[in-house]
Amino acid sequence: MKQLIKTILIFVLVLIFFSYAKEKNKYETEALQKIEQLEILMAKAKKNTIDVKREETLLWFSKEFIKFANWDEANKDQVEKSFSYDRFYKKDPVKWAIELPNLERKKVIEMLGKGILQLQKVLDGSIVRRPTPKVDWGGIKVTDRALINKEKPVFLHDYFSKTVGIPLTNKDVYNDHLGNMFHGGENLYEEHQDRAINPWLLNEDGSFDADRLKLLTNIPDTNIGFLYLWNSGLPDWLKTKDSTVQVGRSLFMGLDIDNPLVRNHWGKIANKVGELTNGKKVTQLGFVLANEPHWFAEKEYWTQKFGEMNSISIHTLNKFRKFLSNAYNNDIKALNKNWKSSFEDFNAVEIEIPISKKNQGKPIWYDWCRFGMARSLDWFTYIQKELRVLYPEAPTSIKMQPRYFAGNYRSHGLDFESLTELTSVIGDDAKAQSSRSFGAKNPESWENRYAYSWEEISFSYDFMESVSPNKIHFNSETHFLSLSNWKDLNTPTDYVRNVFWLATLHGMDASTSWFWARDPDGSPENRLEGDLDFWDPGLGGAYAGSANMQPQMVNEIAQVFMDMNSFSEEIMALREQRKSLRVFYSETSAINKKQHMTELFELYESLYFEGIPLGYATEKIIKKQNHNNWDAIVVYKTQFVTDSEFDALQDYLNYGGTIILDNKESLSKNEYGKLRKKKLQKGKGKLIFVKSNSLEGMKKASIESIPKNLSKIKLTESNGTAFKGCTWRVVKNKKGGYWVNILNIGKNDAKLKLSFKDGKKPIITNMLTQEKLKADFDLKSNGVLLLKITE
Repeated sequence: MKQLIKTILIFVLVLIFFSYAKEKNKYETEALQKIEQLEILMAKAKKNTIDVKREETLLWFSKEFIKFANWDEANKDQVEKSFSYDRFYKKDPVKWAIELPNLERKKVIEMLGKGILQLQKVLDGSIVRRPTPKVDWGGIKVTDRALINKEKPVFLHDYFSKTVGIPLTNKDVYNDHLGNMFHGGENLYEEHQDRAINPWLLNEDGSFDADRLKLLTNIPDTNIGFLYLWNSGLPDWLKTKDSTVQVGRSLFMGLDIDNPLVRNHWGKIANKVGELTNGKKVTQLGFVLANEPHWFAEKEYWTQKFGEMNSISIHTLNKFRKFLSNAYNNDIKALNKNWKSSFEDFNAVEIEIPISKKNQGKPIWYDWCRFGMARSLDWFTYIQKELRVLYPEAPTSIKMQPRYFAGNYRSHGLDFESLTELTSVIGDDAKAQSSRSFGAKNPESWENRYAYSWEEISFSYDFMESVSPNKIHFNSETHFLSLSNWKDLNTPTDYVRNVFWLATLHGMDASTSWFWARDPDGSPENRLEGDLDFWDPGLGGAYAGSANMQPQMVNEIAQVFMDMNSFSEEIMALREQRKSLRVFYSETSAINKKQHMTELFELYESLYFEGIPLGYATEKIIKKQNHNNWDAIVVYKTQFVTDSEFDALQDYLNYGGTIILDNKESLSKNEYGKLRKKKLQKGKGKLIFVKSNSLEGMKKASIESIPKNLSKIKLTESNGTAFKGCTWRVVKNKKGGYWVNILNIGKNDAKLKLSFKDGKKPIITNMLTQEKLKADFDLKSNGVLLLKITE
């Protein structure tokens, strides 16, 4: 009986396969017909001197994915294996492998149809597009303000981890369509040696491996790029010399950052790398000093099962003891009182790592979290210093994950403010998703209101940009396309357009998305072929359902960057607006409170849809930056602050600043929970207490505190919910009128009305198409508008 059932199943699958094979001809034929139709229109457009770079990219992706679909169909077994490694698709890999080729062809047909319709409108004059500038990948200038391409700002995109095994000079992989940034990851390296700069460069005898160095020095000096310092592992000889070199490791940093042997080893490598790459174009976007660093030291955090901070070395413990001695002015009695301990001196201090989450809010928790941040800062300061010995102007960044700023966990060992200050480039790998995570049983927090999870981008980018407003911003691994627990083979193109526009508006100058792994013939890159067994828990299943199988996704990325680069000056004007309203951020409260960032986001969210550019204030920002950069600071549910944080706020008031304070609870305790006797005094400034102690009250008081900086334009929204979904900005056009950017990140379509507050009638033009709009208009969910408004 079992054999009969098996025979029937095989027969059914064969029928399905041949059915799809027949359909393949139909879909491929239709796609090829549309390609021919598009090429005819493009020829006509060229005769009329109409820019067709957008169509050239559409054509390239269409032809590539027709080729890819044919490969996927001819290699069904390998595609099935790829799906079998993913946590979601492995439930039915046969189904997905059979459906994929025609799904790719259908998506090609859809995007060709959309492109044909747009070009027809251009040809008949219904819409007018601004020509998109050609990116000179070898001629980009890096300034403090922006990346410059032919005297204008430019936003760049490529892919992180790009077709490993294919040379940087291969035009099928490195081009204007996919992107053309150079890097040190083109070769197929051994485990833990994913990039050209890794611990294996230095031999045990102190010499450098000449062959491995060539992988760095042979990178052509022709294109803008970036280089990773890859530190996920260590050579065996180093581990033999000292068996503790990996104690206290993190997930992606397989070493003890406090171990003298490790520090000396990496210091020499950084020094040598600086010497060999000084002034090379591949360093223009910077040396990424670490890939996703974090050191979560709390029990039961998910990284524990991958060896992260399961214990600490004697080097780390001694460093902690010294840190405590300084923090407590060498007063062991003060520490014992705080910790409820009885250590004889600081050399006797012990701590259990991983630490119990039950300690949050207690002095021992605060001291450890602050130390964890200080030790990582010390490591990156050291590596950057060694790198710059022979390359003094070496640009640097750190690929920090903004979720660890936006989230409530604080044992991660990352001081986002200090690390952003340290490096010359703002670095991150923010994520977003347009549908629910795999396995989620309940709706996620953003689903009730929004089209996608935008919080991590806006909330954290505004912080980093407030800390370092005069640095370029490089997201070296955007996770807007897929995550280990989220992928969608039908990812909406409107989402792709909206999320990249949002990130760019909030400061992102360059980005590389996870990931591109197709060889030019359509097969997966070398490392993803055959049986997969990676130390990285997310890599094996990363290919299935990714951008490599979604023509509509990768084409839309290229299209939105061409559109943004056509209007780069306007976008820069919008994002460089003075941020008159600042949210006060205290790391002290973030460490001590279980839900501090959740509560702070509620305030941020309430103001985000009011057409007001938002920023942050911290103790350092108040002390270091010109107070004229803003008009008011909002303090909300921030009970714990250090004395120096409190004093910075008081000094700001004394100099004439404005503070909006929610209630007497805020600022009432120090870092150890002791009540503060001091209360803020208005001094020469304004101290506004919100008596209602409500979010709506805080919002109202905050907006009323900056009347001179509110726009003369008003946007009203109706979307069928009680919440706004359109975030918008207004900036004056020096030639007259205003530029308005509107992004509908709400889950519903919105009915909008633009008006001048003085009653004058606006004349509205869609800058992307030059179409005129009435004052009342609709904007679909995930819609993007860039408008010119005059009286």
